[in-house]
Amino acid sequence: MNLKQLEVFLWVAELKGFTKAAKRLYMSQPAVSFQIQSLEELLGVKLFWRNEKNVILTEAGKLLFEQAKQIVAHSHKIKSVVNDLKELKTGSFTIGASTIPGEYVLPRLIGNFHRRFPGIQINVRIAGSAQVEAWLLNREIDLGLCGTLISGKGIECLPFLTDRLVLIAPPDHRWKAGEEVKINDLIKENFILRESGSGTRKTFEASLARSGILKEKLSVVMEMGSTRAIIGSVEAGLGVSVVSSLAAREPLLLGLIKEITVHNLDLNRELYAIRDRSWMNNFAAEAFHDFIFTGSPDNQGPSADKIFYPCFVISILSILMSGAGFPLASVLTAAI
Repeated sequence: MNLKQLEVFLWVAELKGFTKAAKRLYMSQPAVSFQIQSLEELLGVKLFWRNEKNVILTEAGKLLFEQAKQIVAHSHKIKSVVNDLKELKTGSFTIGASTIPGEYVLPRLIGNFHRRFPGIQINVRIAGSAQVEAWLLNREIDLGLCGTLISGKGIECLPFLTDRLVLIAPPDHRWKAGEEVKINDLIKENFILRESGSGTRKTFEASLARSGILKEKLSVVMEMGSTRAIIGSVEAGLGVSVVSSLAAREPLLLGLIKEITVHNLDLNRELYAIRDRSWMNNFAAEAFHDFIFTGSPDNQGPSADKIFYPCFVISILSILMSGAGFPLASVLTAAI
């Protein structure tokens, strides 16, 4: 028994004739008769009584009619639901992100994606890069954004944004803002760093190693799982740190911390979109992955300035206007 047989059966029953059903289905009458005959042979019963004017359902035909309507209707519903998934009218996926892309990149990406595909539900998990990798390998997330290159069978790891790490110090630190210090000068400082396994820390330690400085030589007085907490600790004078420029830009411009340049120390890194191609089969997740690279308003993918600038402008306006006694809403309205 197949769906086509049931659909032909229903039309013959509804229109009370083989010829009428054939016209409605754009089939020949022999083809309609063949479908009904095949169905009757399969079930071992007669489904219609035929007379000169029309056809009438038998007792078995009446029972099948009610069941067939439900089966065909349910089949159409399944097709509709699947089509909605394919057309991104509905669906859901889970994305895991390390701290920097999760807090400074992902919200804007999701906002732009949601405006285009409002029916898609996105679940977000934020943790360190090592945890994001574990989530992906355990198939707990559909996609990941992180600051470390991940390898493995079936794993696709594509760079989508260049992130610059910066050395930051308290405002009253002996180093002057913009001053260039030597790499060996870092050994004398107390560092507040992200936990082992974070993309930021791996990049920093790898950069030091390329310059001949072992990570064991650093004086790490504190480890934190939050970049915001690290910046707050640096503001409080507890030490220096290396953090993403995305996270440091606002407190730098507000004078809460200062940036120090390190001579011949490359602190650039890539942020990566990761997925497991061996099992990836989620229409919405695939669409979001493509959107990361091609979905920005100018079709050039995300950039640090586009991701950060709008949020920063509002923050600065809020601080300045509140100090001057102006309501922020009126300023934004005037600006728009």
